[in-house]
Amino acid sequence: MKRLASWPLAAAARVDTLLADIDGTMTSGGRLGAAAYAAMERLQAAGVRVVPITGRPAGWCDLIARFWPVAAVVGENGAFYFRYDHAARRMTRRWACDDAQRAHDRARLAEIADEVLRRVPGTALAADQSYREADIAIDWCEDVPPLPPAAVQRIVELLQRHGLTVKVSSIHVNAWFGAYDKLTMTRRLLREQFGVDLEQERERLAFVGDSPNDEPMFRAFPHSIAVANIAAFADAIAHKPAYVTRQPEGEGFAELARRLLAARQRTRPA
Repeated sequence: MKRLASWPLAAAARVDTLLADIDGTMTSGGRLGAAAYAAMERLQAAGVRVVPITGRPAGWCDLIARFWPVAAVVGENGAFYFRYDHAARRMTRRWACDDAQRAHDRARLAEIADEVLRRVPGTALAADQSYREADIAIDWCEDVPPLPPAAVQRIVELLQRHGLTVKVSSIHVNAWFGAYDKLTMTRRLLREQFGVDLEQERERLAFVGDSPNDEPMFRAFPHSIAVANIAAFADAIAHKPAYVTRQPEGEGFAELARRLLAARQRTRPA
């Protein structure tokens, strides 16, 4: 991983869509601070779409799409995207699975979650589980004392035995039925809502994240960035991002925003 300062300004200036993880990337110490929020506003004003790509639940993502300075949001690790049209006062919601399939899966997921909580001491359902539509989130670090790596791996193994897709974030272990992930739903969002072909127009796109569940995105985008706290997970990520910020968490996100804005300013015709 190279320092963000080495990202060529000409390449950064071509980016008009910034895809960004939330927890540990936009947030600092579990909170969305003024620096990261202001960075989103400045990017939006400069014509850069900001699209959070998160493991957070549908209930949260409805609010994010409506109230944050973002173009859309992908949630529950790719289970859906939401886009709010402020002029029309209309929310567009697209799902990886239909209503009936999600209802069926939720019942089975609840049983599997109960098994994990029984067999791995110190775990809990994520506090936001009630607002989820398509996955389960096992808390290993957010509202419980941090579990050791062996315990996190035990959670992963138990979930995988049930045929679930499993991803580890900086706070949760998320699991769901189906082969979708952050990348598949991002590809669909870009095509359906913005007319952007992810494979053909990658020079217009950048992604920033901080943990192993962001690996499909790091792999997909030449303009991939991690905030400095990626160091805690670097050994667990085979496909590392191209660049890393000096600052961690939300301050790192703000650092990236400054780089993008400076690139656009410096390459603007006189």
